[in-house]
Amino acid sequence: MEKKPFVSLIIPTYNEEKYIRNCINSLLRNTYPSDLIEIIVVDGMSTDKTVAIVKEIASKHSNIIVIENPRKIAPVAMNLGIKRAKGDIILRIDAHADYQEDYIEQCVYLLEKYNASNVGGCIDTKPSGKGIVSKSIALALSHKFGVGNSSFRTIKQEMEVDTVPFGAFPKSIFDQVGLYNEKLVRNQDIELNSRIRKNGGKIILSPRIRCSYYARENYKGLWNQNYNNGKWNIFTQSIASYALSIRHFVPLFFVLSLLLGVLLLPFSVNLGLFLLATTLIPYLVLSLFYSGKIAIKEMDFRLLFVQPVTFLVLHFSYGFGSIIGLIKVKKFLRSINNES
Repeated sequence: MEKKPFVSLIIPTYNEEKYIRNCINSLLRNTYPSDLIEIIVVDGMSTDKTVAIVKEIASKHSNIIVIENPRKIAPVAMNLGIKRAKGDIILRIDAHADYQEDYIEQCVYLLEKYNASNVGGCIDTKPSGKGIVSKSIALALSHKFGVGNSSFRTIKQEMEVDTVPFGAFPKSIFDQVGLYNEKLVRNQDIELNSRIRKNGGKIILSPRIRCSYYARENYKGLWNQNYNNGKWNIFTQSIASYALSIRHFVPLFFVLSLLLGVLLLPFSVNLGLFLLATTLIPYLVLSLFYSGKIAIKEMDFRLLFVQPVTFLVLHFSYGFGSIIGLIKVKKFLRSINNES
């Protein structure tokens, strides 16, 4: 019987004390042989108990190590981990999630089955808290009206795709296409997967690979996350135009239409109202329709009132972040040029 490959699990962290224990324990419970895995936690100088929790677990498991990431951002963490890794296969692990018991096994199996350069799976989005807003946020991030055609949230069958969440890679792929782009605070996974595809690599998404991801708990957290996602879409497009698709910019067009409608009102009330109506009315109809379906499915009719607000916060923060990105993109480009 052919020996299984050694696997390195790399976990970028920053202030993840609420989630890191469950994350690591779920990996330790995996069916893959424990002597064939190492867990590398790359910590971005956390100010909470993240490192203490990891070291406590590591005291009982010799295959867990912690290294520091003074630059704090995820692509740097991944690159530090990859350079340190002993494995033939690299798994990028998100600390904000926990993983089904055969997660590692399925990643290794599917890499070999498809001779793939990257494989990933489905995210089951769960609430971080017990309130109705937390529940609504998790539901919005699992719904096509909330996140568009994000296949990894809705997939039912294996398919070749452009990108996957987190990812499992043969370590050799980084010799072929390079490491993570350290200029990108966000979207570094999408950009890396674009380079993999350009190099002729195959990326597979499979429902056999599953993890549970814990959504932001409140509207402030949802706003901050998606505001930054929207902003970094513009920054990413400015240095890696091949990485993103049109769906990443739909919220930008939505918010621009609303702002343009408001700005037109002092000059042409009819034109301003027409633009606002043609943007808002279809949006609100769809939002209320899908919110109603969600409320019925969940048998929780509070969602009739909360879900439309959640959709609006999600989409508006994303689009507004993209507008701020457009305003700041020249400053961003100057800053990375100065660094290089």
